[in-house]
Formats: sequence, C-alpha cells, structure tokens
Amino acid sequence: MPTTDQTLEEILSLAASHFKVPREKLSADDDFFKTLGIDSLQTLDLLTRLEHHFQIELPDYELQGVSDFRTLANRIQARL
Repeated sequence: MPTTDQTLEEILSLAASHFKVPREKLSADDDFFKTLGIDSLQTLDLLTRLEHHFQIELPDYELQGVSDFRTLANRIQARL
C-alpha cells in the first residue's frame, strides 16, 4: 500500500497532467479550485479519474468541504 505522501504525489501528478499545468506549480495545501482554475464539474471529472486510478469509490459525504490536495489525499488513503 502506498504512503500518504506517495498518494499525494500521484494526485498532484494526475491533476497537473489532466489540466495541463506544470506539476511544480501544484503543492499539497493548494486549493485545487483556485490553483487549477476549475469549476465543480471539472472537479467531478478529476475525482472520477482519481477513483479509477486508485480503484476506490469516494462517497460524496466524504468529499464535502474538501478543496485542497492534502485533505483529498488523506480521504483517498483511508479507502486504500
């Protein structure tokens, strides 16, 4: 099982690739809405990709209020 730091790095790399931004512009505590300039539909697309990548399902109630990569990594890690 990957560590939380490894999970976080995978999320940052996938987000950078998906939204075509340099990986080095993203950090763990960034608000992904602001940093990536995305809306809620684009966020759902990213979350779907992450669920497929990690082969997990993230219930909506676990994602309410989540807007930074570190918290998202912790929620994903809890499902691995």
